[in-house]
Amino acid sequence: MIAVLQRVNRAAVLVEGSTVGEIGHGLLILLGVSREDTAADAELLVKKIAACRIFRDGADKMNLSVRDVAGGVLVVSNFTLLADYAHGNRPSYFEAASPAEAQSLYLYFAELMAREVSSVATGEFGAHMQISMEADGPVTIVMDSRVLQHKGKEKKI
Repeated sequence: MIAVLQRVNRAAVLVEGSTVGEIGHGLLILLGVSREDTAADAELLVKKIAACRIFRDGADKMNLSVRDVAGGVLVVSNFTLLADYAHGNRPSYFEAASPAEAQSLYLYFAELMAREVSSVATGEFGAHMQISMEADGPVTIVMDSRVLQHKGKEKKI
């Protein structure tokens, strides 16, 4: 599972001209679900994201999490994060989960995130969406659950 976190002052997602999700200060998260992902991947990423200290404190240091600042989270499904662009000019998406599997894990991720932060909004799974946002920083972090799992195993050895 891949999550691209963008610290924002505001973000909104529209489908066919209507706003389906929006937040103020917080995180815009683009979420890609792979064929190998499970609920454990969602759980791992949600915990890491909710605690990730990328918001400024009173001393202008990035010491606060989205939880600490009572920020919102806008989660948008994005299968193109799983693009394989190594061969040719047209990316393939073989590693992306099937739509049914991806939707289930996407909704589970959003549900878990709602337990961690005060406000969670989502895009519309499978829809063509327009996303508007005002970046704050900019601060952009890419998290991959496979990398987190691997790092965790290294530390236990």
